[in-house]
Parts: sequence; C-alpha cells; structure tokens
Amino acid sequence: MRFATPRVITALMLREMTTTYGRKPGGYIWSILEPVAGIALMSWIFTAAGARHPGLGTNFPIFYATGLLPLFAYLHLNSRVMLALSYSRQLLAYPRVTVTDALAARFLVGLITELLVAYIVLAGILMLMDTGTHLILHHVVLGFAMAAALAAGTGVLNCFLNHVFPVWGSVWGLFMRPMIFVSGALILLDALPQEWQRWLVWNPLVHIIAEVRKGFYHGYTPAYVSPAFVFGIALVCGVVGLLLVWRTHRDLLEN
Repeated sequence: MRFATPRVITALMLREMTTTYGRKPGGYIWSILEPVAGIALMSWIFTAAGARHPGLGTNFPIFYATGLLPLFAYLHLNSRVMLALSYSRQLLAYPRVTVTDALAARFLVGLITELLVAYIVLAGILMLMDTGTHLILHHVVLGFAMAAALAAGTGVLNCFLNHVFPVWGSVWGLFMRPMIFVSGALILLDALPQEWQRWLVWNPLVHIIAEVRKGFYHGYTPAYVSPAFVFGIALVCGVVGLLLVWRTHRDLLEN
C-alpha cells in the first residue's frame, strides 16, 4: 500500500474533526470565541485602568492579539499532541495505524484550526479598526511556524512523559499557567527590569511572540529574537520524544 500512511492520517484527521468539533460548522465557533474573549477582556482591563497606549502602537486589540494568538496556538497544539496516544488508543491496535500517524493527525488538525482562528481574528481587527500597523507577512509566518514546531516537539516528549508519569499532565498544566505573564504576551520583555530579562529570554515563547509582533510593528526589531534557538529546542524535544515513544509505545498502550 504505497499511499497507506497519507490515507490513514487523512482518516484520523476526519475522525478528529468530527469528534472534536461535531458535524456542524458551529463547533468551530468556540475556537474563535476563546481568543476574541481574551483580547477583549485584556483591552477592557487596561483601558479601564487608565492605560492610554499598549506596549506597542496605539491599538490595544491588535497588541494583545499578536501576543495571545501565538501563545494559544502553542498551548493548544502541545496539548493535542500530548494526548494523541490516549485519544487514538483503540485505533492503534490496527497494524496500519502507527504512532506517527496518530501524532501527525492530531497535530495537523490542530494546526489548521489555530491558523484559521488567527487569520479570522487578525483580519477582523485589521478590517474593523485603524490599528496603525504595517503587515510584514514573512515575520508572522515565521512566528507561527516557530510556535507550531515547538508545540510538536514538546508535545511528543510530553506524550511519553504523560504515560510514564500519570500526574505529568497536571504538572505541565500548572507550569504553563504563568506563561501568559512571562512570555511577553501582555507586557513586552523590554519593559521589564534588566535582571528579569536575562532569565526570561530563555523562554522560547518570548521569541515566538516577539517574532509575530515584528510582522505588525514596523521598526520593532528586538535583538534577542532567535528562531534558531526555538527550532533547536523543538528539534531536540521532538527527536528524543519520538525515540522514547517508538521504543515504549506498546507498553504504554497496554498500561
């Protein structure tokens, strides 16, 4: 079967879309409402607190959208990949369904969803408001590619850890909660004290969000942004995670 793997992945993707979002387009509405609600809430909070301008530019919604959307994309994609084996446990009993198929299907459905959500939200803000921004598309594409790669890498490694240590999912969730405050999504890294910056620059999410914002704010060129750093972490986590999952997936599925 020359095209067995693409067919299996496609079938798994269709199953994922049906079970996650239902058979009606309305199932996708919740994926759009979450970031929209977050952007609206943060804009209202900072405006009510008397803030006249966001960290960059003059428009609050576009500032928070360029921070929250790549952050949410990473968090959601990582979670999907991390739970791939649990989600497809019964299907993995079939010889033609491999671990890689299950991981790829979950990742691709999540990626398509997050990109659509980001496009709809960002395009809506740009069309409805005078944001004063200048779109440089290749920075936006690179930023979301960094988020997707990091989510795939850490997601695969977390997939293994989640089965070896049953409490890992909860531990990882607690670890991720402060990320909205220490990733640059709400407050620019440049606005924080110098001693904080020296530590937070090691957070790959800081690089991702800054890269996306470079695509909207002309002249915003933070020197610390390193796509190679993010892709390197993604590659190491992904390779190690895949090796561990491949070596132990039968034992993991039987437990």
